[in-house]
Amino acid sequence: MFKPLLTGLAVAAGSLALAGSALADYPTRNIQGTIQWGTGGATDNVVRSLTPHVEEVLGRTIVLTNRPGGTGVIGMNHVMRQRPDGYNILFGAENPQLYPLMGLADFTYDDMHTVNIIGQGLVVIAAHPDSPFDTFAELLEHAKENPGTLRMGGTGAGGLPSTIHAMINAVDELDVRTVTFGGDGPGVTALLGEHIDFMPLSLSAVAEQIRGGRLKGLAVLTDEELEELPGVPPITEALPDIESFLPWGPFWGVFVHQDTPDEIKTTLEDAYQEAVASDGFQEFLTNFGGATLNLRGEEAQQYLDNWQSVTAWAMYDAEAETIKVSPEELDIPRP
Repeated sequence: MFKPLLTGLAVAAGSLALAGSALADYPTRNIQGTIQWGTGGATDNVVRSLTPHVEEVLGRTIVLTNRPGGTGVIGMNHVMRQRPDGYNILFGAENPQLYPLMGLADFTYDDMHTVNIIGQGLVVIAAHPDSPFDTFAELLEHAKENPGTLRMGGTGAGGLPSTIHAMINAVDELDVRTVTFGGDGPGVTALLGEHIDFMPLSLSAVAEQIRGGRLKGLAVLTDEELEELPGVPPITEALPDIESFLPWGPFWGVFVHQDTPDEIKTTLEDAYQEAVASDGFQEFLTNFGGATLNLRGEEAQQYLDNWQSVTAWAMYDAEAETIKVSPEELDIPRP
């Protein structure tokens, strides 16, 4: 009379053993990687440079797909809707930390598991080499005399350009028209073709073009000149009061579904930590104008919280049109 019960227990035990084996063997097939921005931009370049080092550690191929749109919402939402088995990874930038403030989505990176915060980028305001402006101070003066005439490249609400625009408007006034693109890459192409007048960009997206003379830097978002871009003035020369927001920069991270098994989360965290620290990727990141962070666990969460706090309140205080809700209503503390 106890045979069916014993049989059921045996089957259950066998299933658990198989599940444990599957976790131990992870990954057993290719992993799908979603990049929430378009090709050619900073996030895309960083991810595609890092991925071969991760594949070497994991022993599997990571198939990368760009899913731009909605300031990254489309790509992030796609990964959040997939099975939480570790075979769908999101590669993103800083934008999701502002989604609730802008009414774009009701989720942030807190609703996923952070595998690694790879690094942080430096910001440069770039223009075509034939631009009549050689510094941001000159551009700002022209914009004041001719409001609403200059064309600024953007990547949507909460993208890097809109955030920098909000910071500038918090301490001064920059009245320009925004032309929106699906990421850094298309924006840089438009800049090279003189379809826009300037664009705030991650240095990693345009470092080679500036060094090669195909673009020129008007200012870097720092309080001192960068060794990587000699001759490009810090933005504080044009806007001394913006120093209160510095240092600031975009970042790149790796994320998986929150319900992914802990063993798989740990496997991915170990792999990405090793890959980011590799000599090959470190050389790339340095040449690309980025700074290594390589954060996981609590350190990664602290970084995300601090970035959100500084940026959300800076944009709110600037009365940025993209901010729909007070950070206080979302329990985001002032920095």
